[in-house]
Order: sequence, then structure tokens, then C-alpha cells
Amino acid sequence: MSSPAHAVTVGVLRERVERERRVALVPNDVGKLATRMRVVVETGAGAQAGHDDAAYAAAGASVLPRADVLGGADIALAIRPLADLPREGCTLIGFGGHDPGYRARLEAHGVLHLALERMPRITRAQAMDALSSQASCAGYAAVLEGARHLDVMLPMLTTAAGIVRPAKMIALGAGVAGLQALATARRLGAQTWGFDVRAAAAEQVESLGAKFVGVETAPSAEAAGGYAVAQSDDEQVRLRRALAPHLDGMQLIVTTAQIPGRAAPLLVDDDMIARLAPGTVIVDLAAETGGNTSATRADEVVECGGVIILGPTDLPSRVARDASMLLSGNMRALLAHLVGSDGALRLDREDAILGPMIGAQALPAPAEAAAPPQPVAA
Repeated sequence: MSSPAHAVTVGVLRERVERERRVALVPNDVGKLATRMRVVVETGAGAQAGHDDAAYAAAGASVLPRADVLGGADIALAIRPLADLPREGCTLIGFGGHDPGYRARLEAHGVLHLALERMPRITRAQAMDALSSQASCAGYAAVLEGARHLDVMLPMLTTAAGIVRPAKMIALGAGVAGLQALATARRLGAQTWGFDVRAAAAEQVESLGAKFVGVETAPSAEAAGGYAVAQSDDEQVRLRRALAPHLDGMQLIVTTAQIPGRAAPLLVDDDMIARLAPGTVIVDLAAETGGNTSATRADEVVECGGVIILGPTDLPSRVARDASMLLSGNMRALLAHLVGSDGALRLDREDAILGPMIGAQALPAPAEAAAPPQPVAA
């Protein structure tokens, strides 16, 4: 079924950041959007996520060079921040909402940025919540990555040669990523514990069969939307001192604590690392915002006295096909909210979902977009 003649054009860009293998929209969702909008896809956009150009063409998209997608799209989809920007008047959907320099570049270029980090955590927006879908992928991949660096196995094994005891794993931070890490580690046979400063997280941790680590010196600190709030330096010091004994004997530690728009809180300092047993592995999911440990280095493997600290920033990309499928579902839901059944783009600052994403940005006066070029037949 073809899109309306006056439908907006959605452009899907190939990611250019190193190690980024995901794609913002998969062919299956292109087909579901075809009645409302035209979709143009950059050549090779989905290749690293398992989707070739022929699959997009079969779903109804036009596969075009990057310059044509950037110049012809009314709405551009890009997961990571762009070096080359779409045309003036375009609406860009993607991550990068906490980067003031990126935001300033987009505003100066007349591009409206609907940052996925600013998606409100309300019931109506659950299907559009890309942070949660990608955090779930990251939590899963973190356990597999940590297990790869451990010198022990996660499950208990009883063999004629002896008994292998189950490994002990703890998640520091019981949001979406931490809970998925706990669920994955438990499925793989590890003994699991979870910690969070939010009291409400205890029930969620225990529902997965893990034990909740309660630290009395840590007040419950939950902000609107279910996020943890930032703590003072003194509160963080008291928290680390109380938390340290609970890390003794842990073999896999997954840290996931982040505060939206701020540096990640320090949960594991040098003294705590020094008391961990050699062979302990820490996977820090907050490496991109400074890290939850004092030794974390983004995209590096650091060894401190036999303790291995991993700081991967590309965990969802390590399961790129499924991560892309989930992210594409979020994008499809957001696009269906943005574009009416008549094919018109609706940017409403008063909308409960779009309002927080638009924020104080000026709504650009759309520039006249050239009709998207048609692919040349071979």
C-alpha cells in the first residue's frame, strides 16, 4: 500500500561511529509505516544488523546515497550524534540529548532534535522508550562479556572430577540494565545479588530470585520517572563504605548507576578495588558518563591488582540485530505519534510526549525539501 502523495519523508542513516552496528529502523517496521510516510534508507544502513538493501527495498523503502537522504528527509533517524547534519527544517530523532555542543550545532543549523534521552517516562510513551529497550540489551550483553573475562564458570557443575561452585554476581544499580543483568546471570546459574539506593527496587530484585543488598546509610533516593537522584559527596562516601563488605567474595560485578544529564556516581573507589580478590571482573555500564569505578576507562580493559575492569560503551551493538529490532519498534511508535493518518507531521509543544522532547527549542520553519530521488534501475 503506497503512502499519501503529501506524506513526510523519513530518512534512515547508516551509523558512522566506530563499533556502532545498530540501525534505527528495520525492514519489518518500514512496511508497517508505508501507509503514512515515505521511507528512504541510506545504502548499507542495516548491513551490520543483518538487513541488506534488498530487504529495505522489498519493504517499500527507497535505498539512496547518504547525501540524498540528508537532503531529502523531513525526519531523519540516527542513533548516534551526526558529524554531517540534515537539511535546515529537518526533525532529527536520535540520542545525544545530553551533549550541549551537539544541541547547539543542530539549533544553529535549523534542525529540531527530538532526543530519545528526553522521552518522558509515562505510560503513553512506554512503547517509545528507547533508553529502556537498549539498557535491557546492555544488561544482557554485560553478563556475557563479564563471563568471558572470568576465570571461573557461572553455573554449579557436579562431575566425577569434582564440584564447581556457582559464581557470585552482584548488580550495582537495579534499573532496567541491572535487572536484566541479574536475570541473565541467574539463568546462567550464578548466585545473584542486587543493590540500589531506591527502596522500591528491592521487590524488583527479589522477584528475579536475587537477594537485595540493603545499605542503611543510603537514604531512598528516587526522582520523578523512577530515576535515582544525585547524592552529595558525603553521602556517596558513606554509601561506598557501607557497600564495600557486600562486594567481598563477589566474582562478577556489573555497575549500572547513572543520573540523567550528569556524571555517573562513583560506587567503587580505589580502596574497594584493592580489597577485591584477584580474578574479580567488573563490567561498568556507566563508562560513557565517567564510570561507576575509579579505574574505569571507556572502551578499555583495565587491570588493578588482578581485578579486571571493563568499560564498554557499545554493548547493545554486540547484539545488534535484536537491539535494532527493539529500537526500531520504539522509533515506529514515535513516528506513528508524530505523523498523522493524513501523512502530515505534527510537532505539538503541548503534547505530553513531544513537549519534553522539544523543550525550549524553536520549532523550525520547514525548508522546502526536494522530492526524494528515485533509485536508478540497474
